[in-house]
Amino acid sequence: MPNFSIALTGLQADTTALNTIGNNLANLNTTAFKGQTTTFEDLFYQNIGTSGSGNTLQVGVGTRVSGTATDFAQGSLSTTSTSTDMALSGNGFFLVQSGNDQSLTRAGDFQLNAGGDLVTGSGESVMGYGATNGTVNLNGGLVPIALPVTTTEGAQATQNLSMTTSLNSSSPDSTTFSSEATIYDSLGESHLATVTYTKESPTTWNYSVTLPAGDATGTPVNNTGTLTFNSTGALVSPTSNVTGVSFPGMADGASNLTLNFNLYDASGNSLVTQTSGASNTSATSQDGFSSGAYQGFSVDGTGVVSASFSNGHTEIVGQVAVALVSNPDGLTRSGANDYSVTNASGSVTVGTGGVGGRGTIEGEALEASNIDISAEFSDLIVAQRAFEANSKTVTTFDTVTQEAIAMIR
Repeated sequence: MPNFSIALTGLQADTTALNTIGNNLANLNTTAFKGQTTTFEDLFYQNIGTSGSGNTLQVGVGTRVSGTATDFAQGSLSTTSTSTDMALSGNGFFLVQSGNDQSLTRAGDFQLNAGGDLVTGSGESVMGYGATNGTVNLNGGLVPIALPVTTTEGAQATQNLSMTTSLNSSSPDSTTFSSEATIYDSLGESHLATVTYTKESPTTWNYSVTLPAGDATGTPVNNTGTLTFNSTGALVSPTSNVTGVSFPGMADGASNLTLNFNLYDASGNSLVTQTSGASNTSATSQDGFSSGAYQGFSVDGTGVVSASFSNGHTEIVGQVAVALVSNPDGLTRSGANDYSVTNASGSVTVGTGGVGGRGTIEGEALEASNIDISAEFSDLIVAQRAFEANSKTVTTFDTVTQEAIAMIR
């Protein structure tokens, strides 16, 4: 009699459903875990004849599991205070690698190993694009994201000094106005540079760039000049930035401090203007810095990783990659929050966050599991009742079989 085998298929399928639900509940607090649902389909049928109208008479032989679908819906994001934590908001996966084996993951609870590599909890390297001198190379191959944890950043002498200054057109001739900015020499020593503007006529101001007495023993080069403004207060001369401002013979033994005094921004707009109202400098900038030890890092929405140093300087050291596959349901789970690519999933396309349908990256945040505990408990009750029903079928068939055997006796 096939009755027992029919009930057995139901018990086997229901056991799989219970296992799936149990696994979902067990991973309720697993970072970025995606819940699964078990689906069933009926097995083949036996033809036992036809009815008077010619309709086929069929009897089924049970059920089986047709699939375990994964729900890739976004889990809620929670902020943390850990810089190594990252979360994807939207589509995509982080790309991680161990040896030559690459995997995908949504879990961004990363760590830094002793060498400064960004890794998963199981030691896989987080992959991305490398950077040279602060510029990410998106055309290069993927490399492990590494932080300069053991690096002391060398000093950089100031090469450009800019001041956004408005000079008072109503000032009488010989009026002076000064602005100061801290700049750095090749040894990382700071110096207070002073730019002094002296009015010569209604449309001209002289300027001089100086260092404190004793900071440089040589004669400054190209540190003075004249600014000419038109009737609207716009700078008309010089027509370009002042280059080659130099202070030779630095007293601390550093190389000659040579820089550009920028009068225009990158778009060609003058930084120094003449208008009515008190003279003022609203902003200063320069690109030098002293040496500094690594302190930490941050990541932006596109995955750009910037290391920060004790000298206040930041430098881009890489960009975390974000991967997509055409059919996420075709991925297989390999444990440790990882997914493996299959023929069903399609090949991986790698890019950066926020581009090509990829989600953005949230720094100091983690994605939670997308398990709905109330829905799982409801499914658990249904699966339990189905298992009990199939168990009852077995006992009923057993009773009927015993009755049939008793008839023979």
